Amino acid sequence: MNAMTDLGLYRHLDEMAPWNDRLQVLEVIGVSDEAPDVKTFTFRSDNQTWFRYRPGQFVTLELPTTEGPMMRTYTLSSSPSRPFSIAVTVKAQAGSLGTRWMFDNLKPGVHVKAYGPAGDFSLHSHPAAKYLFISAGSGVTPMMSMLRWLNDCAPWTDVGFVNCARKPEEIIFRKELELLGSRMPGLTLGFMIEERSSREGWFGHMGRIDAIRLPLLAPDFREREIFCCGPDPFMRAVRQMLEAAGFDMANYHQESFAAPAVEEIPAPFGSPAEGGPAKSGPAEGGIEVPAEAATPIRFSLSDIDAECVAGQTVLQTARASGVRIPAACELGLCGTCKVKKVSGTVEMSHNGGILDHEIDDGFILACCSKPLTAIEIDA
Repeated sequence: MNAMTDLGLYRHLDEMAPWNDRLQVLEVIGVSDEAPDVKTFTFRSDNQTWFRYRPGQFVTLELPTTEGPMMRTYTLSSSPSRPFSIAVTVKAQAGSLGTRWMFDNLKPGVHVKAYGPAGDFSLHSHPAAKYLFISAGSGVTPMMSMLRWLNDCAPWTDVGFVNCARKPEEIIFRKELELLGSRMPGLTLGFMIEERSSREGWFGHMGRIDAIRLPLLAPDFREREIFCCGPDPFMRAVRQMLEAAGFDMANYHQESFAAPAVEEIPAPFGSPAEGGPAKSGPAEGGIEVPAEAATPIRFSLSDIDAECVAGQTVLQTARASGVRIPAACELGLCGTCKVKKVSGTVEMSHNGGILDHEIDDGFILACCSKPLTAIEIDA
């Protein structure tokens, strides 16, 4: 029987379990053009499960290229208010190998592995009476996820939506945004382009967002919770503009996959709260290990015993031992390399890629965790 006509597909949500990224993969069910070199890929679970996430979060796709698996992180443009599928909207740049591979190979029926969702860039983490979403280029995707959720669940919300693009035809989701503008009474749209196009006329704002244009697009921006996403130079300019305008930066949030300029190293996971990590001697859940000795690591699922040399991370040791742990950013941001620590103590210096309750449950990020004692990992 054709999968699309199989009556088994049509199940109530309470009859389905949430998607588990460690057990199931995604199936492509749709590919659509959004703008020049921009496509939306829509997926469903291969095991009839539903998707639970916060609008604005991201997933990591494992692309099976001929050169080997390629990990790429993409923000979800879909809304969790429609939990039977998820979508990513991606722009193919000249040197973007992963996205170009997706354009050439992802068709309906193709299966890919994915990890997540993850990330804290969501209005659910920062509830407010009024919002301002500022984006440029494909940075519109988390804003679209949040706006779609608001349209489905709280359409009266006061939202200013500012999107910048190079040309009118490069405004991603323009038609849908204009439709939402006619349906959501509290939504105010502001588009800004840098140059005119021969393909269509333009009578809106032109140039780049600055201290003069921002008050025209959002006169009360100082009263709003602001979310910003786009190229790093764009986000730096917005941040500097808001700081100069006296905006309370506690109400400013931006999405970025770049490494932070300064990393704060938290107390080692599993070590005493005071006095810092013990370099030698007995530690909770582990055995006594001299400070300079290689540290034993047991990869239980792979049935491999390895030794982590001083300064190496769990991920580096896994690779050297032939144990595969998926990893994308390797900066402690994306959460793809999250694994369960069964026993032992590690020092973990991450950048938001893991939640407090996950740490409490024994999970670590392999890319930024260094063992302080002998440890056992579910990998």
